[in-house]
Amino acid sequence: MPMALILSSHVAASMVGGSLQQRVFNSAGIDTMLVPTVTYGRHPGWGEPGGGVVEQDVFEGMLSGVVQQGMLNLTDVMLTGYFADVGHVFAAADTIRAVRAAPRTINGLRAFADQPLIAVDPVMGDSPEGLYVDRPIAAAIKDKLVTQADLITPNLFELGHMTGRPLSDLASMIRAARSLECPALISSLPRQGKIGVMFIDGEEAWMVTHDRCPKSPNGTGDLLTACFLTEIVNGASPKDALEHSTAATFSVIQRANEWNSPELPVIAANDVLSKPLIQLEAEAL
Repeated sequence: MPMALILSSHVAASMVGGSLQQRVFNSAGIDTMLVPTVTYGRHPGWGEPGGGVVEQDVFEGMLSGVVQQGMLNLTDVMLTGYFADVGHVFAAADTIRAVRAAPRTINGLRAFADQPLIAVDPVMGDSPEGLYVDRPIAAAIKDKLVTQADLITPNLFELGHMTGRPLSDLASMIRAARSLECPALISSLPRQGKIGVMFIDGEEAWMVTHDRCPKSPNGTGDLLTACFLTEIVNGASPKDALEHSTAATFSVIQRANEWNSPELPVIAANDVLSKPLIQLEAEAL
């Protein structure tokens, strides 16, 4: 079975970050290792989160344990997400290089994929709040992680922050995404009164749009990224993965609104992850 290594947040009472992504991967038959960057009680949007940032020596110690167990050899997907300490970003960059350099076999076991997929969700901020990580962390994510990625998954604000470009229309968004020279899944794009998600890889570009939901719990970007990766790992084309992951994310949000859930109900609504409530057709750009 595929194996994913997640470096992101563990949040006990909120369905966000690495905690959410671990559940999504597991529901799709992907085993997971979660090395937390923070251990919070709840999402900071609800108030004081409780818990705190994982100490650097503890973070590096957990990574060392993963390495000593030989699990980098079996890592098919490495996903980085939320960081609250710039030292963690540098450790993550080292881990990406180690995953790429590791043999794909250990003790007679062979990794599921011939080559690991490195996915970087450059969690930095959003509109209208702006940056919600320190500037050195945002700079390190761009310089140390994005440059090593096989896939990046920014929202529109993060795309603008990383490229330093004004994103006034779809054409400027496409140019900005292509300037990063990395396949990208970009969310939160306004499109003709709706909301869109775009995938770009060189000259290939696709977009899906759907109606805006009346409200969305925290963690929708985390969910979209995890759903897209599960589709790719299981053999889908980027176009099909874009269509399915966006529809699945919308469907979970719709269930949250129907049930008046303050969090994304990824367990209770697990069925719509595999069979979304809507079908979306990607538009070639």
